[in-house]
Amino acid sequence: MLKGIGQLGDMAKIMKQAQEMQGRMADIQGRLEAIEVTGEAGAGLVKVTASAKGAVKALSIDPSLFTAEDREVVEDLIVAAGQDAQARGEAAAKAEMGKLAEGLELPPGMKLPF
Repeated sequence: MLKGIGQLGDMAKIMKQAQEMQGRMADIQGRLEAIEVTGEAGAGLVKVTASAKGAVKALSIDPSLFTAEDREVVEDLIVAAGQDAQARGEAAAKAEMGKLAEGLELPPGMKLPF
């Protein structure tokens, strides 16, 4: 009569592990946001600082590439465009990942770690 109870225990254990994994993934995501990296191009004439998650934080363009009066405006515009592209990319990725999870019957409040 009670043969299925062992399987329910296994399922509860799997669900607990999945929730723990979700918590760890959230912690990792937070740490990735705090890590900053700098990429360079043109022998250091252009530098981009971003989080490890890919969010652009800053841009530096050597003034020799254009007039110095335009430098700050161009830098701000490039950062803004990069952030906009990043946000749009994340939204598209989320939509695609949502399609992947459509057929899954996840318990209420359970989210996949993407």
